[in-house]
Amino acid sequence: MFNVGDKIVYPMHGAGTIDSIEEKDILGEKQSYYIIKMPGEVKVMVPTAKAEQIGVRNIIDKEHAGKVLKILEENETEMSNNWNKRYRDNMEKMKSGDIYEVADVVRNLAFKQKEKGLSTGEKKMLNNAKQILVSELVLAEHASQEDVEQLVDNKIKMSFEEYKVAGDISTIEQDIVKKFIPYDGTENL
Repeated sequence: MFNVGDKIVYPMHGAGTIDSIEEKDILGEKQSYYIIKMPGEVKVMVPTAKAEQIGVRNIIDKEHAGKVLKILEENETEMSNNWNKRYRDNMEKMKSGDIYEVADVVRNLAFKQKEKGLSTGEKKMLNNAKQILVSELVLAEHASQEDVEQLVDNKIKMSFEEYKVAGDISTIEQDIVKKFIPYDGTENL
């Protein structure tokens, strides 16, 4: 059970604050609803009886926010080369409501965007996942949306440079060494 003022996450929508708990008569059925104020002045109604079942949860604390940011600093996890399977896998991660899974989707798709670009569907998914991630980190870190967006972008940029750009340079260096210093497996004595 959640209370007015609680900061919660609604899977696939992001983090918000319970503005009120109201009883509504919808299609002749009276139910209590959480009225959740989401970013951008959007309000969402969620039946109180089904909230936990559909994945509504409290936002993470500062400690867990730090762990989420660490995920953005890691190398990408393996994704299918088949865009359809990759899309479905990423959608499942987002639907889970698990902020760590959402961070994984953000990092992986951001890396892919930097390397090869994304389809329209995956661009939309990246934007949605990033909005979900940022909305929760804003509340967990008590920071502005702009500051959190900048932090997320910087973490991804640094990890991309560390794991992808640096990795590409070392591969290029190895190719140069092989080209100019052929190694035939025998040692010169």
